[in-house]
Amino acid sequence: MVRTLERKLEAKMVKEENDYHDLESVVQQVEQNLELMMKWAVKAENHIMKLKQEINLLQAQVSNFKHENEALRSGQCASLTVVKQNTDVALQNLCVVINRAHASIKQLVSGAETLNFVAEILKSTDSISEIKDEEKS
Repeated sequence: MVRTLERKLEAKMVKEENDYHDLESVVQQVEQNLELMMKWAVKAENHIMKLKQEINLLQAQVSNFKHENEALRSGQCASLTVVKQNTDVALQNLCVVINRAHASIKQLVSGAETLNFVAEILKSTDSISEIKDEEKS
């Protein structure tokens, strides 16, 4: 009887040890994934900042073209064709920057969703630990 209980206890301890190592492995993997996601998020944020600066520059160019257009209308500047070409180039550049910004924002949102998923996994890990603690009691 005592021998049987000792074997059961030993088997349970081995199982708990294995469960602990499995859980520890999962936590380490999640931590590594979280670290990679954080690095990716920082990189994406830096890229977005550069795109915002580029947008600001292009908006300034558009503003300059508007002033040039106004001056042209009052007869003080170069031909309307040059102004239109400059405005078209600025508009094309602005569209490119906007498209890049949209893509970066989508990537950032995707990264945030992944981080949310990792958080849910960590919550599940806590729940598993609590269930195991309750089983011990």
